[in-house]
Amino acid sequence: MSNMPFELTATSPLEKWLSYLENSHFKAIDLGLDRIKSVAENLDLLQPAPFVITVGGTNGKGTTCRLLETVLINAGLKVGVYSSPHLLRYNERVRIQKQDLSDEAHTASFAFIEQNKTQSLTYFEFSTLSALHLFKQAQLDVVILEVGLGGRLDATNIVDADISVITSIDIDHVDFLGSTREQIAFEKAGIFRSNKPAIIGEPNVPQTMLEQAEKLQCLVSRRDMDWKFDTEQGSWRWSGKKMQFDNLPLCQIPLANAATALAVIEQLPFEISEQVIPQSLIEVELTGRFQTLKGDSLRKLAQHCGSDIHQLPQVIIDVGHNPHAAHYLAEKLQALKGKIHGNLLAICGILKDKDAQGVLTPLLNVIDQWYCATLVGYRGQTGENLLAKLQEIAQSEQVVIQAESMNSVEDAVLVALKHSGANDVIIVFGSFHTVGDFLMMLE
Repeated sequence: MSNMPFELTATSPLEKWLSYLENSHFKAIDLGLDRIKSVAENLDLLQPAPFVITVGGTNGKGTTCRLLETVLINAGLKVGVYSSPHLLRYNERVRIQKQDLSDEAHTASFAFIEQNKTQSLTYFEFSTLSALHLFKQAQLDVVILEVGLGGRLDATNIVDADISVITSIDIDHVDFLGSTREQIAFEKAGIFRSNKPAIIGEPNVPQTMLEQAEKLQCLVSRRDMDWKFDTEQGSWRWSGKKMQFDNLPLCQIPLANAATALAVIEQLPFEISEQVIPQSLIEVELTGRFQTLKGDSLRKLAQHCGSDIHQLPQVIIDVGHNPHAAHYLAEKLQALKGKIHGNLLAICGILKDKDAQGVLTPLLNVIDQWYCATLVGYRGQTGENLLAKLQEIAQSEQVVIQAESMNSVEDAVLVALKHSGANDVIIVFGSFHTVGDFLMMLE
């Protein structure tokens, strides 16, 4: 079936391979498991490790995966994680022992898949098979798979998980998953497996998900029913049916996601010593999740724009790109606003197929100055279009805003820095692409 161009080999540059993968199937997203599963069966890739955890949900997948990865590695296990999308480079999608793999490892794996595949595959299907191949070669103890889109028909769902996790349920990807929480929950419940643990971090679970879990006789563990968490002064605690953790350190990821990860840990068959949990919570962080720029990144930004580092505003980056994430971001920014003596400036870029109204509305009363930035690519949206949407939303909500459009994220950053000082805060958000474009400036 291979139609690999003759110039592509196991040692071809990664960029050439990725360009080929992007164009090798007639549809960018082609949901369904028949094609990828037949290839995976032929290549014996359906069991990439003795134990597999699959993590789905609208938001919180990445941070939940990261804490699980950190805990398991600190407990002495050998762990692989497959996640998407990436911020700066493809290599971020496959980690083994917290390390990205080399270009050469990926291109060799791509060549293996290409030479042995019997079906046309999308970019995501191809990269999923490659990740499973790399994991199998590495002889891992645990593989953590982050669902790309939905669950039931997502490429990662060819693997039967030993534990399935749902972090949250909200409206996103309506063209593929449906326009109601009930429809979306049904799709996400597609990762559940018969008689296996199903961890649900969503507090308001649609009936369709519970029905699917009951049908499969899953060992369901639900937030606020089977486990709960609450904050104390400067710490938090988690309690489940088999475990309890008190005086836990506050961490850099949302507590709801950290708590969901602890609910997974309660179900694991591995010995994890008590000190591993607080140690891992202190360590865990994930680029682009309400992350404040520090150290080298701040120095590079000052250098890039010719500023004194001490005159720079605080800069926060966040990859939130749907209404659920925007509400969380608005809460964090509102709390921050009460502590600063300056303005809050937003550099925002949103893909044209995303719910701009749902993302922008919660932030209207929080942001003092908007810079709407153009994102390139076939899903990109111009700053002018985004500005028009923002103005329309503000008018309907009767909120007065200060806003302008920019030709790129870099242009928006330079203008925002020019009009801000040390007491201000700049938030860069709206898409993985927006944050990625910003981070490229600091390379």
